[in-house]
Amino acid sequence: MNGTPWPPRAVSILIRMYPDQPTADVARAVGRTVSQVYQKAAALGLKKSEKFMESDRSGRIARGRQDARMVATQFKASHVPWNKGTKGVSGQHPNTKVTQFKKGSMSGAAQHNYVPIGSYRLSKDGYLEQKTNDDHPVPARRWVGVHRLVWEAAHGPIPCGHVVCFLPGRRSPELEKITLDALELVSRAELARRNHPRSRNPELAKLVQLKGAITRQVNRIAREAKEKEA
Repeated sequence: MNGTPWPPRAVSILIRMYPDQPTADVARAVGRTVSQVYQKAAALGLKKSEKFMESDRSGRIARGRQDARMVATQFKASHVPWNKGTKGVSGQHPNTKVTQFKKGSMSGAAQHNYVPIGSYRLSKDGYLEQKTNDDHPVPARRWVGVHRLVWEAAHGPIPCGHVVCFLPGRRSPELEKITLDALELVSRAELARRNHPRSRNPELAKLVQLKGAITRQVNRIAREAKEKEA
């Protein structure tokens, strides 16, 4: 009957019953769903009476309410919580213990995203990485660049202040191309120098040199003028 007009008799029953009767009872009387009754009552501007809302029949939860449905589920004054004196939320209650996460277990989302140690992935910078452990608390640090692993396998730990990088033109995300002869160990200072814009752009380097020369000449002229005035 959804969307069909309300007969005058059904509207009359709705107006008479809605303010003082449970909506489910009204719905049965007019042959409509509870949702339809609420919608029609709102359209007609009908509201539950104050007397009905204060009664137990409204189903509202209020302090001191004596509805049998509510009284049956209330905690009694002598009730002692099952986890009183225990540490934590779940304690040793048998019903909760069954569904607890076991030590070392993962949530459903973690299980779905989990990949085993030894798996490969590409980093956001395009380097091939391999998963080396599950122990580190920071997931990103469980992955190490393959180029670093290859170098360390041959030479041991990377010295402090140094990094392993690819030789010019040898960088590759393909495992078989990441070989020891494609790698070199450089200091972080050297790497910073290589990555500086002046090192990457010869024209820019020339402009920087020219600017430095002009600045030195200006400073020299200003210094000589000051010495003459003195």
